[in-house]
Amino acid sequence: MSPQPRRATRPRPARPRVVLFNKPYNCLSQFTDKGSEGSPRATLSDFIDLPGVYPAGRLDKDSEGLLVLTDDGALQARIASPKFKREKSYLVQVEGTPGAEALEALRVGVALKDGPTRPAAAREIGAPDLWPRDPPVRFRKSVPDAWLEITITEGRNRQVRRMCAAVGLPCLRLVRWRIGDWTLDGLAPGEWREV
Repeated sequence: MSPQPRRATRPRPARPRVVLFNKPYNCLSQFTDKGSEGSPRATLSDFIDLPGVYPAGRLDKDSEGLLVLTDDGALQARIASPKFKREKSYLVQVEGTPGAEALEALRVGVALKDGPTRPAAAREIGAPDLWPRDPPVRFRKSVPDAWLEITITEGRNRQVRRMCAAVGLPCLRLVRWRIGDWTLDGLAPGEWREV
């Protein structure tokens, strides 16, 4: 059996491009909707027309907020990989009233089906001054809601949503506000800027 040929790696750019994008609700974190030609689902290509940049990590279709794109594969890996423990902060609207026990469970680490999470920073906050979501979040008059700020250093599939559900606080809205030192400051949904 002959050895597999090695894939050619792209040389690192002399000056990597880094793009901060405020991903709207219902937008896929990819440039194409594979297998769904003519699909009405929004993708990154509906907002960003820069060749050669790719998302460093993902943000679910039903989540909003900061997505970092770059043309540097090594930087892309450092941003997305949990082994580098880059902090990611989320503003999370939850159904219910967060008690001290639920917040402490998030801070210690939550047992999920794919194993325990790393400890997170978690605190209750006032309602942040965010753009209205389209479509709006559905509220139930009989059930209170609250906002949390949660900071994690991993990035498992739907991790923050699963952590909140595990402590009895289903997620109504999720906005990633910060990755490392980069934030959404000054970016409306669908807007991007190079840094």
